Amino acid sequence: MSGELTKARQKLTGINASLKLGKYMAAAQALNDAIIIMLSAQLMKNEREEFAQMIEGTVYALNNHKELRKVYPLVLHYAPGEEKKLLEEIFEMRKVLQEDVNENAQKDMVAMAARKQEDLARGQLHLDQKEFEQARQVFDKLTTEFAGDAELRADIADRYHKAGLNQDALSHLTQAINDSPESLYLYNRIGIVLRKMQDFSSAENYYLRALAITQADEYLFFNLGRLYYDWQKWDKMAQAAQKAVGINPNFVEAQKLLAFAKKKLGA
Repeated sequence: MSGELTKARQKLTGINASLKLGKYMAAAQALNDAIIIMLSAQLMKNEREEFAQMIEGTVYALNNHKELRKVYPLVLHYAPGEEKKLLEEIFEMRKVLQEDVNENAQKDMVAMAARKQEDLARGQLHLDQKEFEQARQVFDKLTTEFAGDAELRADIADRYHKAGLNQDALSHLTQAINDSPESLYLYNRIGIVLRKMQDFSSAENYYLRALAITQADEYLFFNLGRLYYDWQKWDKMAQAAQKAVGINPNFVEAQKLLAFAKKKLGA
C-alpha cells in the first residue's frame, strides 16, 4: 500500500501545477483519486493527519483560484474525517468542468475549421493569381499544422490539380493515402491525376490497391476503364467497364465505355 500512498501524495502535490496551467479537470480528478486512495488504505494516525493537511491545502487552493471560480463558483467544504462528503462535492465539480471542457473543445473545433477555410481561400487566391510558390507556402504550413488530415490533403490536391500542378497534387494525394489508406475516394483521385500525367502503370497500381479493398465500387472500375482507354488496352478496358455496369446497370457512362471497348475489339 505504501506505493499507493506515494501515488496519492504525488497527485495532491501536482494539483497546483495543474491549476497554473489551467487544467482544472485534471486538478479535480487528482484530488478525487487521492481521496479514494486515502479511504481505501489502512493509515496510521500521523499519515491520516498528513493527508488531511494536504487535502485542506488543496481545497483552499481550489476555492481561491480566481479563474477556476469563473467556471465553478461553488465553494468546496472539507474537515478531517469528512472525505466522503468532499468526494460528493468534487463529483459535482467534475460534472461542471467536463461540460466546460466539451464546450471549449467545440469552440476550438469551430475556430480551427474557420482558420482552415481562411488559409485554403488564401492559398487558392495565390493559385488564381499564378503565385504558385506563395500558394505552396500557405498550403505547406496548413498541412503541417493539421498533420494527418487526409481530407485536407485531398482538398489541396484538387486545387493543385485544377491549377495544372499535377506533381504537387500527386505529392499531397500520396501522403493522404498514407494517412488514410482505407479512403477509397483518394485512390480514384490519385488515379485520375496519374492518368493525366500519363503515368499509366502507377495509376493502374493505385486502382488495383483500391479494388483489393472492395469490388463493389462502380466508379473505381469506371475510372480504371478510363485509364485503359488512354492506355489503349481495349481488353482490360472492356473488363473494367463490364464490372462497372455489372454493379450499376444504369451507369450510362460505363455503358458507353463498354460499347466503345467492344467496338475496338471487334465484338
